Amino acid sequence: MEAIITLTSDFGATDAYVAAMKGVILSINPQAKLVDICHSIQPQNIAQAAFILGTAYQFFPPRTIHMVVVDPGVGTDRRAVILRTPSADFIAPDNGVLSYVIQPFLAKSEENNVSPRQVELQPELEAVAITKPQFWRSPVSPTFHGRDIFAPVAARLSLGLLPIEFGEAITSVTMLPLPHPYQAVDGSLVGHIIHIDNFGDLVTNIKSNDLPQTEPAITIGVGNQLISGLSHAYAESRGLLALIGSSGYLEIALNGGSAATFLNTEIGDEIRIISGDSQ
Repeated sequence: MEAIITLTSDFGATDAYVAAMKGVILSINPQAKLVDICHSIQPQNIAQAAFILGTAYQFFPPRTIHMVVVDPGVGTDRRAVILRTPSADFIAPDNGVLSYVIQPFLAKSEENNVSPRQVELQPELEAVAITKPQFWRSPVSPTFHGRDIFAPVAARLSLGLLPIEFGEAITSVTMLPLPHPYQAVDGSLVGHIIHIDNFGDLVTNIKSNDLPQTEPAITIGVGNQLISGLSHAYAESRGLLALIGSSGYLEIALNGGSAATFLNTEIGDEIRIISGDSQ
């Protein structure tokens, strides 16, 4: 049965871990189409994996299965889960790595969590704790659930089994604290850097609809630098520039270089949007 299964992990490309997972999947469903989203997640960086997955999964065909193995709690009592949304299935440890998948379905009151916590799922979502070992490889390595639990479950899910067949229904999953931009007392909009991509571009948590929709000019403050207005392309301006990137978030980039290196910035650092009305 043809099905698309994507893989995201922090395993890198120098070891056989990714290949082992693919071998398990193809042994169960030789017709599965395997797509790598990313295997260069920083080791144990759950937040980075959540963001990368969140920017990619929506572009796959309906009912794609997304398997995520960024799992610092492997071998402990942390849950392994299947999450079914109206458009896709996700198999992952219940450690917050599905936060950007869940976020659109949360009530506003549930979004502003300040630490990882369990959030109640809306009716559009179905979640199952993977508890039935008859679907796993045996023996199960306590250090490689990606190969021995997630991969065989993904393969059998791709063959048409229902999520509930793999375990017990659950009504909540772990959500990471996802910072939201806020209005400061001086009228500026304060956001944060949530991702630094391979080019050194700074991806913020400010979306295009957070910015003034009318014409007042804006100034973007990051570090000790000020950027006037938005560009439409990376090559449009010299030096530092700001633009809405392909993921829909405001980005800070350096034409021909790395904005992260130039500004010596890190994930979590603030940026400020000052509109013409508040300058």
